[in-house]
Amino acid sequence: MGPDAVPEVYVAAGSNVAPEENLARAVAELAREFPGARFSPWYRNRAVGFEGDDFINLVTGFSTALPVRRVLERLHAIETACGRGRAAPRWAPRTMDLDVLLYGDLVCHEPGLELPRPDLLKCAYMLGPLAALAPEVVHPLAGLTIGELWRRFDRAAHPLEPLTSRCCDPHPPREPGP
Repeated sequence: MGPDAVPEVYVAAGSNVAPEENLARAVAELAREFPGARFSPWYRNRAVGFEGDDFINLVTGFSTALPVRRVLERLHAIETACGRGRAAPRWAPRTMDLDVLLYGDLVCHEPGLELPRPDLLKCAYMLGPLAALAPEVVHPLAGLTIGELWRRFDRAAHPLEPLTSRCCDPHPPREPGP
């Protein structure tokens, strides 16, 4: 990415506390905050790392000239608007969880920010929706497209259920990649 290029940012969104309501609110806030934002289909999956209600997840993509730390600030504000408290344990129910997966081709290892998100390649609920939204994007460390990474992923061990009735998106859900 050149110095004047505007990065394409991909953010995972997930909730298992009133998930339809909270994701609808997050989608509206993301669309307002980042004009031109695109959204993947919505998927249901089991809670990972703790016993809890199923999550509903999606990925959004948008272009922005904002520095990555400003994007994080705006995402935290959206999480707060959806009722998230920052003091909750990492593996706990969430009203809203917004995680930057990719910020252009930025590779970053700083306190509180690691890009690309390390668990992107391990979590179906991140990789699957990203593959449905942007299969042609190249992972900056793996050197493969997101679509290819999803084709190689063990989906049987990490099932995703596409949701057929979702608010805020007129497009029917589809399976992520072949």
